[in-house]
Amino acid sequence: MAGYRAEDEYDYLFKLVLIGDSGVGKSNLLSRFTKNEFNLESKSTIGVEFATRSLTIDGKVIKAQIWDTAGQERYRAITSAYYRGAVGALLVYDVTRRATFENVLRWLKELRDHTDPSIVVMLIGNKSDLRHLVAVSTEDGRELAERESLYFMETSALEATNVDNAFSEVLTQIHQILSRKAVEATDDNAASSVLPKGETINLKDETSIWKKFSCCSS
Repeated sequence: MAGYRAEDEYDYLFKLVLIGDSGVGKSNLLSRFTKNEFNLESKSTIGVEFATRSLTIDGKVIKAQIWDTAGQERYRAITSAYYRGAVGALLVYDVTRRATFENVLRWLKELRDHTDPSIVVMLIGNKSDLRHLVAVSTEDGRELAERESLYFMETSALEATNVDNAFSEVLTQIHQILSRKAVEATDDNAASSVLPKGETINLKDETSIWKKFSCCSS
């Protein structure tokens, strides 16, 4: 096809959302993962923005479309459209601010109210570089993740610690769910379970295959 660009070549497009209180570092996680940039002077996000990055997982090119929104209450009216079609989420809190961790369950409820039950969710304790200011222990984060069947990592967007790992793990888990569904569809003699290029993938009834994943920075 004339004018076809290499960066447009991908097998699947997965929509991920970043959620959590304002100031926990969602925008810097996004910029670190997609552009390998960090801005100490970053301002609060107004409305919604998104960025993309493609990774090769299990031999397939996965294009992640990652949406970032303001954490402030006054922007919550965008909720339904923001979550629509999302197959993965990173729920972020700031390890130096206990209140952002205490609000995780509220964010998780909102996420579950607006997405499919099979969405892959990673709990992120960000700003792990500020070790002397830590107000939420790794154990607290891991225990909450295990209780709610979430994956878990501590990250530092500043030091680029575990940022790629966190996004890659979410994308890998989504792809594994999709692969399992493709096998099941083949077993059921379905004509095809492969979605056209560029179509956002929705996953159904896969809650039974959720597994806990735990990793943290040293």
